[in-house]
Amino acid sequence: MPKVIGLTGGIATGKSTVSELLSVYGFKIVDADIAARKAVAKGSKGLEQVREQFGEEAITEEGEMDRKYMGELVFNHLEKRLELNKIVHPIVREIMEEEKREYLQQGHNVIMDIPLLFENDLQDTVDEVWLVYTSESVQIERLMERNNLTAEDAKARVYSQISIDKKSRMADHVIDNLGDKLELKQNLERLLSEQGFLNKE
Repeated sequence: MPKVIGLTGGIATGKSTVSELLSVYGFKIVDADIAARKAVAKGSKGLEQVREQFGEEAITEEGEMDRKYMGELVFNHLEKRLELNKIVHPIVREIMEEEKREYLQQGHNVIMDIPLLFENDLQDTVDEVWLVYTSESVQIERLMERNNLTAEDAKARVYSQISIDKKSRMADHVIDNLGDKLELKQNLERLLSEQGFLNKE
């Protein structure tokens, strides 16, 4: 019986790297970020709703959602963020459910790659939750380096999510990413082996 695993973490914990590794081991990945882009893609019903709700300023000349404009708008106004979520979230769920169904029918184990799994209370939609863990100080360090942010900005982004320590207590399994990429791969392989995924063809 194929399994549905929710993969989550915090910002800059290395979840994308784990996701890539899992696809190498034969898991099918359903990615919330990709689904969110599809939800408001050019010509989609989601984009049409964004236009109706936020006006022509929200759309670029090329007919796509103006991510910079919308990003600034929703980051600074909670009610605008809620309005956008109301449009995007149901479509994202639809896209992800459809992908999940197809993969399960084909007999694959499925990874639901959802950054805000706990924040959006989605833990009951999967069989179990795997969390990619690193410390808050490492998150802040990586964010500053990766996104060229000040310490203050990096902290603001980290603290806008449920703390990684709290999430690790909520998860079924924790994948340690405090070391380098090789250690991460070994930690992941250990978990896959314990869960019986590496012994199956």
